[in-house]
Amino acid sequence: MNAPVLVTGLPRSGTSWAGKMLTAGGGLVYVNEPLNPQHPPGRCPGVLRAEVTHRFQYICDDNATDFLPAFRDTVALRYHWLPELRANHSPYDLARLARYGTAFALGRLTGRRALLDDPFAVLSAGWFARRLGCAVIVLVRDPVSFAASWRRLGWRFDVRDLLGQPLLVRDHPGLLDLRPLLGCADDLATTAALWRAARSVLAATPGVLVTSYESLAEDPVTGFKALYAHAGLPWTPSAERRIVRACTTPSRRSAAFAWSGLSRTAFRPMDSRHAVATAARGLTAQEAARVRALTA
Repeated sequence: MNAPVLVTGLPRSGTSWAGKMLTAGGGLVYVNEPLNPQHPPGRCPGVLRAEVTHRFQYICDDNATDFLPAFRDTVALRYHWLPELRANHSPYDLARLARYGTAFALGRLTGRRALLDDPFAVLSAGWFARRLGCAVIVLVRDPVSFAASWRRLGWRFDVRDLLGQPLLVRDHPGLLDLRPLLGCADDLATTAALWRAARSVLAATPGVLVTSYESLAEDPVTGFKALYAHAGLPWTPSAERRIVRACTTPSRRSAAFAWSGLSRTAFRPMDSRHAVATAARGLTAQEAARVRALTA
């Protein structure tokens, strides 16, 4: 099986963790969030030569004129050096250009496949499976843990990100139920609505493997062995050792993740079981119960 791999799911559902664990076997080139409309990591024409206009960009056959050839280049590991250099030339951008350009070139030479880690592709997962032949893995997180993680990071969801995409609403008219939340400042209500909307779209999406973040974290060896099989990747002793080390690292803090570097959301080695046990921190019992009710 030589298909590219897409790991998706709403942001803070463990996609970067799962993506990094899938690359532990050495057969994949990791590509981070090409559909993220924020730069970085998105808006990088070297990686994806297409204009992303929305968070959670919906791609279907009716708007794929630009996206299909662009993603064909991405999954074929064809890097666009000059467009990237013209668009992004800060020191950070140049370092990123060198890293991705080299990784793409070496990946082609060694016969590796692309792995797209992109939570912003979650609503388009079916298109990636059907038109690009991706082996699609979708992570779904418990709604209380999901809402708590967004609150800790101070993130907010604006329903206009979905309602402002006519093709998405056309194909999933149930999303019109989100209209009462336009302009809503209630973070738990909007985060719960995003969780419900994603589950609704995924329920109507064939050809993807939906897996629980919590079950994967509780038993990473068994879980990732199954994901390797789904992606057509060989499960090797080396991959297993790397995954065990990455998922059983005791935390220096009670928060399971020790933040470092520029990004607060990228994967760090962790004790994955501890991460599940402490995932709802930041919400009161009443708030957790409310999220349960809103996502029931």
